[in-house]
Amino acid sequence: MLLDYRRIAIAIGDGASLFAAKTAINLLRYRTDDIVAVIDEAHAGRTAGEVYGAGGRVPVFSSLAEVDHPDAVFIGIAPSGGHITGSLRLIVDDAVATGIDVVSGLHDFLIEIPWLREKAEQTGSLLIDIRRNRIKRVSQAEQFRAGCLRIHTVGHDCSVGKMVVALEVSRALERLGHDAKFLATGQTGIMLAGEGVPVDCVISDFVNGAVEELVSRNQQHDILLIEGQGAITHPSFSGVTLGLLHGCAPHGLILCYEVGRSHLNGFPHVVPPSLERLRKLYEEMASERFPCEVIGIAMNSRSLTPEQAATEKVHVSSHLRLPVCDVYRDGPECLVEAVLKFKSLTSKLLRIE
Repeated sequence: MLLDYRRIAIAIGDGASLFAAKTAINLLRYRTDDIVAVIDEAHAGRTAGEVYGAGGRVPVFSSLAEVDHPDAVFIGIAPSGGHITGSLRLIVDDAVATGIDVVSGLHDFLIEIPWLREKAEQTGSLLIDIRRNRIKRVSQAEQFRAGCLRIHTVGHDCSVGKMVVALEVSRALERLGHDAKFLATGQTGIMLAGEGVPVDCVISDFVNGAVEELVSRNQQHDILLIEGQGAITHPSFSGVTLGLLHGCAPHGLILCYEVGRSHLNGFPHVVPPSLERLRKLYEEMASERFPCEVIGIAMNSRSLTPEQAATEKVHVSSHLRLPVCDVYRDGPECLVEAVLKFKSLTSKLLRIE
């Protein structure tokens, strides 16, 4: 599934929060050159950089009709439950009516809306549902190639930056000349990478096998950065997290957290465990499938001043005796160094290169 579009309009609809628009924000950050506009009636007349903090001078319009020759509309929100809203329906309808392809990461599959499917067939518009899949593969506990180092991002909650950390570390390794690849496991990552497995929409019995197959077909690379989902203690999404842990059988983990998050996303009465507790849980659960350890900490410090972030970083690093950085503020270099150091150690232990 190669999403090789070069004139993308991102559809937000009206009134979506910045939290819900994380797909749009990451598309603007990592596919800036391919984005020609954002459709967001609430912020029309401004630029993407002003509204979303990414995308620079990409214009924000109120309707698709204002966009100059887009070749695709990407739905840029990831609301809880993944349902399509009324304002998004209007944008999608306009796109299909004019023969423009629509790429969606929602749980409501566009191809299953009869009137929309019929209209797309008439106009030649492609309806691409990122999460729609027919994966039916049970894990075989496959033994992956010895020379393929697998690093997996995990978190203390949802939406703390697991995808961004995996992508940033992978890209930095590639810039240094290493054979690294980012493996996407969510709708936004797939929109960026062009392929992957939407694990939150795979039948539960097949999550482990789907991830195992994704790793298997990419094990020719020296280093894989596998995007994480959910959190091992999240009441709603722990199953996906564990399926990923056992499916990709990582050598190393990067533990991601947001400073100051007092409760788990969607559960104001549930407090996140400590980083120490999470480190132990992730290492023990992952190691039931393959020996594994946490090799670094990715800190999301968006709520802190630079001075507060620097203090937090020193404190956590000293306490856990692990490298810590915020990839937004600091860049991913300390985590890249941790991966390369771990690779060198692992290669010696397993006698691989």
